[in-house]
Amino acid sequence: MRAPTLDLALLRTLVAIADTGSVTAAARRLSYTQSTISMQLQRLESALGVSLHEREGRRLRFTAEGDRLLGHARRLLALNDEALADMRARRVTGELNLGIPEDYASLLTSVFSWFHQIYPEVRLQVTCGTSAHLMERVRADELDLALVTRQRNSPGGEMIRREPLAWAVGLQHQPALSDPLPLGLYSPGADLFREVAEQALAAAGRDWRVAYMSQSMVGLGPVVQAGLAIVVVTRSMLTPQLRALDESSGLPPLPAVELALHRAARRPTEPARRLAELIREQLSPAGLPS
Repeated sequence: MRAPTLDLALLRTLVAIADTGSVTAAARRLSYTQSTISMQLQRLESALGVSLHEREGRRLRFTAEGDRLLGHARRLLALNDEALADMRARRVTGELNLGIPEDYASLLTSVFSWFHQIYPEVRLQVTCGTSAHLMERVRADELDLALVTRQRNSPGGEMIRREPLAWAVGLQHQPALSDPLPLGLYSPGADLFREVAEQALAAAGRDWRVAYMSQSMVGLGPVVQAGLAIVVVTRSMLTPQLRALDESSGLPPLPAVELALHRAARRPTEPARRLAELIREQLSPAGLPS
């Protein structure tokens, strides 16, 4: 008979909920959906046969059993992280150039932290830019790796995850959803989002106008929050200042986009190989919905 084993991924979800204070914030930290966080918590309770949490209105509170497990979870995860760091501690040195769109950089917060802890002698340089421009730099061997939105004219690379797209408006303010729709769009050629939005609206027979244009959400965000434009974002790009619109808005549904990891054509360096492994582990966790 096999001995039962606690799933460390589920324990990491439990700790994230405790550290952030909510399922929503835990989902942002782990780059999961809220439904995935809730499902993982239920799986953990089912495996243990105990209730770990209870609801107080919209708030989640751990039961006594949940608090007890939380202490064990922190120790187990710390030991796991220590073991990983020790086994990967073979000296890795050199320089590494990674490209990533500014809007995706937050997805790699834990990756950057881990990579620096495990390989402190690697000099990592991160370049932000549009997906199309970063792809050109990878092809020119100016970047070792680039994590980008897979472009229709640049297939290939390793598909890391799929990100559903959504229409979003400001949390407190939004424009009228009548034609012509005021859109906050990426600059032409900056990313696939603009092309997807235009095609969806054309297929639905909707009229629109460009209210604002930028190469990233850093530029689009203030205009959208002020209620002057509608924007297309991935679910992971939603911030507390933005609100996703559902089908009741009357806007056409949007497809998912793919995040792909592209490597330079030359033989990958050891730092590049190790960083690619971490990106794959952190952004393609078991149980993440496609």
